[in-house]
Amino acid sequence: MIWIIVCKDKVGALPGRMAVIEEHRKYLSTKPIKTLVSGPLTDLDGETMNGSFFMVEADQISEIHQFQQNDPLYHADVWEDIIISPFNKRVDNLSN
Repeated sequence: MIWIIVCKDKVGALPGRMAVIEEHRKYLSTKPIKTLVSGPLTDLDGETMNGSFFMVEADQISEIHQFQQNDPLYHADVWEDIIISPFNKRVDNLSN
C-alpha cells in the first residue's frame, strides 16, 4: 500500500531542523522504508525548509510509525502536525 506522510514544522523550528538534517539524511540513506518520493516542504521562496513530505510503501501503518519514530527529525521535536494517510495513486506524471 502507498502512504503519504506530511509533516509541518513548528513556527521557528528551522534551527532545530538544521541541527539534525545530516543525521536525518543519513537515516534515510539506510532505506528504513521503501520511499517512492520524498523531500522538504518549503516556504514560497522554494528554499527555506518548513516541513517534510514522504510517499512510501508499507503493508501496515505500524511500519510508518516505526519509520517516523526512528527519524532524527522526529526526535528533534520540530514537527507541529503529522498527517499519515493511505493513498490511491490514479495519475503519475513523474514516471513519464
